[in-house]
Amino acid sequence: MKQPLVSVIVTTYNNQATLEECLNSIMEQTYPDLELIIVDNYSTDETLDIARRFTRKVYTKGPERCAQRNFAVQHAHGKYVMIVDSDMELTPQVVEQSVDRMQSDENIKGVIIPEESFGEGFWAQCKRLERSFYVGVDWIEAARFFERRTFNAIGGYNEALVSGEDWDLSQRVGMLGSIAHIEALILHNEGRLKLLRTLKKKFYYAGQFQTYTSTRAKQSATHGSQPTNIVLRRFGLYFAQPVKLFKKPHHGIGMLFMKISEFGFGALGYVVASRKRRRAEAA
Repeated sequence: MKQPLVSVIVTTYNNQATLEECLNSIMEQTYPDLELIIVDNYSTDETLDIARRFTRKVYTKGPERCAQRNFAVQHAHGKYVMIVDSDMELTPQVVEQSVDRMQSDENIKGVIIPEESFGEGFWAQCKRLERSFYVGVDWIEAARFFERRTFNAIGGYNEALVSGEDWDLSQRVGMLGSIAHIEALILHNEGRLKLLRTLKKKFYYAGQFQTYTSTRAKQSATHGSQPTNIVLRRFGLYFAQPVKLFKKPHHGIGMLFMKISEFGFGALGYVVASRKRRRAEAA
């Protein structure tokens, strides 16, 4: 019997370093009935050339990944859609297990796929350790696999969001049914992680996070939405498993330093953005 089509959606922007491995991992899935859709945000490197070697369904759309993903789903034909970032590599059974899980219970509306980081250098190893604490933690992990009609029923990604959009979508899907998990992993390629670059990204995305928290407040906010709660709960996760945290003490201490620095830069970004918004509203 023919299996339902799965539309795998990859959004890109200057991702030539990681895209080929990402797309190879999609082509090597054990599940045969796939449609690959790539939506690029006006890349200036070799991203588009790489993308066109794998599929004819390559589009250009901006300004941010929420708009790219919604655009891709509009052009998808699959019963299911899966959202993949271009620095991710799928282990072979990700799609097969996701379809099986969705079909096992009609109340399941989304599937969370656990992630494991890899990369080069000390900070990448610290990030790998950090991400290992999040597997199976529903308030951190977000679903990436949905039935297309469910995605459309909730209106897709909120294009006003630049930060927190995965949580927002997963939480809205969860209002329609349950969110399930699979065991197959997504491998997240951190590359050669640089601490300063990571902190700059945290500053930028935290500055956009207020839109997410405001959105959740309007939709009846969850207990994990506020920045202070998120910080405390995450450190609670780390110290709840001290053996894992300090099995390799230099990585554990490095990870804690990295997270303290990230939250510090994030708080600064959040405050700066809040002040800018208040000045704009008062003008």
